[in-house]
Amino acid sequence: MPKIDVYNIEGKKVSDIELKEEIFGIIPNENIVHSVLKNYLANQRQGTQNTKTRSEVSGGGKKPWRQKGTGRARQGSIRAPQWIKGGIALGPKPRSYKYSVNKKEKRLAIKSILSSKVAESQLVVVDKFDFKEIKTKNMATALKNLKIAEKALILLPEKDMNVQKSARNIEGVKTSLVNTINVYDLLKYNKLVVTLDTVKKLEEVYA
Repeated sequence: MPKIDVYNIEGKKVSDIELKEEIFGIIPNENIVHSVLKNYLANQRQGTQNTKTRSEVSGGGKKPWRQKGTGRARQGSIRAPQWIKGGIALGPKPRSYKYSVNKKEKRLAIKSILSSKVAESQLVVVDKFDFKEIKTKNMATALKNLKIAEKALILLPEKDMNVQKSARNIEGVKTSLVNTINVYDLLKYNKLVVTLDTVKKLEEVYA
């Protein structure tokens, strides 16, 4: 079982914790992580791009010049794709890019990233965020004490507005809940900050 130190928000080590092997100690499956990440990004696409075909642009009911005798190429309509302001041939139309992947693949991808974070010493465990008020300075001080200077994702077991609102104005810092995490955020942020309650919930959900 991987063992990791637990700190308080003053940055002092208070204990250590053994993490479940099947969640935080597996061999990461990079292919599955890539597959699930592609699925997540595809599902974020709006698919609203649109181009007009020759039947949708204005003008062009009349043949621009006679078929023969002008020395120019024959033309049937100024709405044809080769004309300026003509229709677009085979252009994009509104559509959905969404598709689904297996639930087991999503779970394996998240466990793979969590295991990578532990292996690369990018997982920081805090005993708790005990903020009495909403104050950005409190969170900034806590992160400084924990020596977190890069992008960080703070993972909470449930909503805590004092923590979430204290972190929202800090550049490069995001808060998320265990039941809403996704591979994109886990990969985007270098450091993953979790509380003891978060670890317990992750082990309940992904065991």
